[in-house]
Amino acid sequence: MAVVELSEVSIVRSGATLLDGITWTVEEDERWVVIGPNGAGKTTLLQIVAAQSHPTRGSATILDETLGAVDVFELRPRIGVTSAALADRIPKSERVSDVVVSAAYAVMGRWTESYEEADHLRARALMGQLQVDHLADRTFGTLSEGERKRVQIARALMTDPELLLLDEPAAGLDLSGREALVATLGELCEDELAPATVLVTHHVEEIPRGITHALLLKQGRVVAAGPIETTLTGPLLSATFDLLLSVAHSDGRWTARAAQRHGQRPPARLA
Repeated sequence: MAVVELSEVSIVRSGATLLDGITWTVEEDERWVVIGPNGAGKTTLLQIVAAQSHPTRGSATILDETLGAVDVFELRPRIGVTSAALADRIPKSERVSDVVVSAAYAVMGRWTESYEEADHLRARALMGQLQVDHLADRTFGTLSEGERKRVQIARALMTDPELLLLDEPAAGLDLSGREALVATLGELCEDELAPATVLVTHHVEEIPRGITHALLLKQGRVVAAGPIETTLTGPLLSATFDLLLSVAHSDGRWTARAAQRHGQRPPARLA
């Protein structure tokens, strides 16, 4: 079953075309990466899929509901989202356990709402899965960037979403933090019970194991889309970034580097 169906979707804001004729389908058993340079339209595309924005032209159907003909406030709880914008809305004084469990009411920061024991049990289980259970009584503002990312993912999974959207989850992390998070995301993507997943990045090194498909974006248009093995290639990635790239795949992970043309001298070494 398709969880995302976009047909000729375009977004125009202030005369600028941010997305141009995007047609894309995500099935419930697929794990996608959306990759492209800055300004390619990746985050704008995710806003459509998260039911946070409507197309200027075309149609967008998310979880069998067509945007413009559905109450998005009923649709959004079925979608788990992590993003920098969402992280900025989390009160820094909020306890980590409350950051996670409050997703059950789709609120940011606990107020007077009450939760059942099942909610607390699920929150604790998710914090354990994301390896942040030992931080339950810490406040969100005292966490490292990597810890905050993990807490956000636990929160995104709290409502048992049918679709999980991860907007540059490894951004801002050092090498150790990135590798630890990518390993955790790999476990999630390889879990058959996990929801359909869309991960946005502009670094192929941040693609975890278990990702099955890739969508390459450039200037708001699709360069290529399909199974990751046939889409994340040197020629297609080179066309996406306007740079001659060599792409390698080893042990479930991807790397890309500038290809050296024949006869080209290597760059001078820094003193």
